Amino acid sequence: MPLLDLLSGSLLLCGAFFFFAGTIGLLRFPDVYTRLHALAKADNLGLGCILAGLALQADSMALALKLLAIWPLALIASAAVGYTIARRADRLGIVPWEKPKP
Repeated sequence: MPLLDLLSGSLLLCGAFFFFAGTIGLLRFPDVYTRLHALAKADNLGLGCILAGLALQADSMALALKLLAIWPLALIASAAVGYTIARRADRLGIVPWEKPKP
């Protein structure tokens, strides 16, 4: 059992790291498009790691499968919301950030 606990704990810590990285990206990146990218990638990977870590600790296979079923649903929702926000930003005329030329 200690190996399972170690693997589960490391997945939970990995997930927390990705959530933290996504939050830093949200605060530091210059425009809405790069912020969306940071949040979508980091949060989806973070959620997958956390759900996998929790599934390893589940009491039954049914509960583990329910936990793992959350991830694809969140991936679909994240893609739809990210697309909607980016499309709205484009329609409002928000241009993507470009690195200043020296």
